[in-house]
Amino acid sequence: MGLALGGAAGTRLGSKLGLAASRNTLLRLVRQAPLPTMPTPSVLGVDDWALRKRQSYGTVLIDLDRGRPVALLPDREAPTLAAWLREHPGVEVISRDRGGAYAKGARDGAPAAVQVADRFHLLQNLAETLELVFTAHAKDLHAAEQGRRQTVAAENVTYPVPPSKPPPGVQELAAGRREQRIATHGQVWHLRGQGWTAEAIARHLGIGRASVFRTLRHEVLPERERRADAGRSLLDPWQDAVLGHWNSGRRDGRGLFRELRRQGYRGSYATLSRYLHRLRRAQGGVPERERPWQSPPVLAAAPRRVLTPRTATWLVLRRADKRSTEDQMLLADVRRQAPNLEEAVGLAEAFTALVRDRAPDRLDPWLKRAADGAVQQMQRFAKRLSADYDAVRAALTLTWSNGPVEGQINRLKTLKRQMYGRANLDLLERRFLLAA
Repeated sequence: MGLALGGAAGTRLGSKLGLAASRNTLLRLVRQAPLPTMPTPSVLGVDDWALRKRQSYGTVLIDLDRGRPVALLPDREAPTLAAWLREHPGVEVISRDRGGAYAKGARDGAPAAVQVADRFHLLQNLAETLELVFTAHAKDLHAAEQGRRQTVAAENVTYPVPPSKPPPGVQELAAGRREQRIATHGQVWHLRGQGWTAEAIARHLGIGRASVFRTLRHEVLPERERRADAGRSLLDPWQDAVLGHWNSGRRDGRGLFRELRRQGYRGSYATLSRYLHRLRRAQGGVPERERPWQSPPVLAAAPRRVLTPRTATWLVLRRADKRSTEDQMLLADVRRQAPNLEEAVGLAEAFTALVRDRAPDRLDPWLKRAADGAVQQMQRFAKRLSADYDAVRAALTLTWSNGPVEGQINRLKTLKRQMYGRANLDLLERRFLLAA
């Protein structure tokens, strides 16, 4: 039997073949079918997959030479992988992610095998580190973003429309919550300095253990990320029309509202009125000496792009030839904000280049430069790379990667969803292996 069947499919097949058997009987027969006998792969890809996301995980083993799945393991623990490797001697190369459990399992089960850290996961770890750096410098990112907007407005001889301000009560509430976060952050670090464990700190302060670990990543409380959709409105698709109407000297709000309604606007007049009030305030706030020929200043919508720690991270990791002119100028502004940002961005670009160029001769100088630098997050990243040095260096010298493993995991997810309600490990493993 090449395929495992779901309940309804088993019933339909039984009726078509004229079998007097229930769906459960067919499924039981599939479960009893022997798994295919496969030769031990010389190059093995290892990664985890979610049987039930955030609750139950397993391990998928892929023969990278043949591009075929080999086995599904019931968990992602080191002893399980080591036991499988001992039962299947002959594995020469093991490609894996940066997880410590797989490194230990490969070392215990196949000590002679060469371990290769996956290059995608190396860059993913770098992205996580860089995001921590930018989170600690959220104010500097905001300053760089505002400076770039002002520069663009000056170059275009326009003035950006100021953002709407939250009511005073909302501002006071946000300030109070920030003071509370600062106090909690200080308590966590104080107790940690006295030798308390994360679990004890969480119980003592009445917060989650994950919150304690997240707090201990930063010695200084990072500013919260702004919402990417902050300031969005039903009026956004018609913003250019409103600004054109306003800059041409037409200030009839009711007439503009009727015109927008004919074009498909479904918002209220109050929304439009508030936006026109912001335009009026923006023009009134421009000093007369800055107005050319004493004419009202031309207003323009501020760019929607929000520079968050995550978007800044991917701006750094993007290939230089794929960065737009705006990206390059924005990144230059970010680097000028603080010495730590300049160093972190330089280190990140150098590491990304040596991974993409497969340049193992640049690895040792980079590790020394990061370890001797002033950015603590990069120091810790370099320390973790040094602890996994052989696998990291092998990633820069060998061609193997976990790309085919990720493809098989996507296929496994598809099969699991097709077998909703019947995707126990034994049945899923047979369909995954037999249908390959």
